[in-house]
Amino acid sequence: MFFNVFLSVVIVIRNHSDDIENIVVEATRVIAPLVSDYEIIIVDNASDDASVAVLKKLTLENGHPNLQVYALTKEVNADTASWVGLESALGDFIAVIDPLVDDFAFIPEMLDKAVTEADVVFANNKLKPRQSLIYSFAYMVFDTLYKCFNGIHLAKEAPQFRILNKKVVNFILQHRQPSMTYRHLPATGGFSRVNLTYSAAPKISHTKRLGESIDRGMRMLVSTTQAPMRLVTTLSLFGAFSNLFYSVYVLAIAFLKADVAAGWVSLSLQQSGMFFLISLVLLVLGEYILQMASLSNEGPPYHVAQEFTSARMTRREKLNIEAPLPNKQKPTLEIYAERRA
Repeated sequence: MFFNVFLSVVIVIRNHSDDIENIVVEATRVIAPLVSDYEIIIVDNASDDASVAVLKKLTLENGHPNLQVYALTKEVNADTASWVGLESALGDFIAVIDPLVDDFAFIPEMLDKAVTEADVVFANNKLKPRQSLIYSFAYMVFDTLYKCFNGIHLAKEAPQFRILNKKVVNFILQHRQPSMTYRHLPATGGFSRVNLTYSAAPKISHTKRLGESIDRGMRMLVSTTQAPMRLVTTLSLFGAFSNLFYSVYVLAIAFLKADVAAGWVSLSLQQSGMFFLISLVLLVLGEYILQMASLSNEGPPYHVAQEFTSARMTRREKLNIEAPLPNKQKPTLEIYAERRA
């Protein structure tokens, strides 16, 4: 297959200095003959090994062409790191891949779908890296909740391995938190999409941190749907009616029974009428205040410490080159001048 398009490939790495060159070689081997032009964008997620030094070496004059490297000063989550590359990509289509989990060889089939029929193409690798039992259970709970609130199974229907066209990226850029929106919007924003599946053994086992994943999952649930807040308001309404009914019950006991303990009626009315409702109201207000404080105090989601590009870019070599026209394609005035001469 060959496609007359510009393809950008975003790769996020951290502490894989021994594997970086092999990753670049494999990506180039698959992509270079596939499209008319390409770039490989590598985001180093604050590696503390020799990854940045290796990347600098790869971008020298005798290194690999079409590399764009962004080295972050602090580690961020995978979605934010991916977005660093996405918002800087120049291609008509942008592929995001984890080279240690997914397979470059599946990109041609995905690109074929992206060029011909879909705005977004997702690819789900059936062979997943092993995680701890606790992490797997928490991930299953999150996926279940997300499907209930948004109607989509995020892990199966919107995996990390994807190809987006430029208009999808431009649409995500208009959102306040594009790095968060990027994870779910291509699947929930109404774009035409295709979901593919394949099987490829992961090159390395990923051990993900449960605490960070829970934090990111909760932020995603709160920021992508109103369903949790609707649940809170429903509970508040249910609590109000339940306590109103209980207050009527307390009054009925007070009028129908003579041997009621002193102070029971007033105390029950006070507790039933206010305690549960105030607790829920305080919860909602607390969540709003927490969210507002987080947004007001939050700095940029990432900061690029270094940026460098390959010394040789193949697309630059194609600039200002014009093939000579045969006589039958020359302008009429030029042919006329030759004949007179």
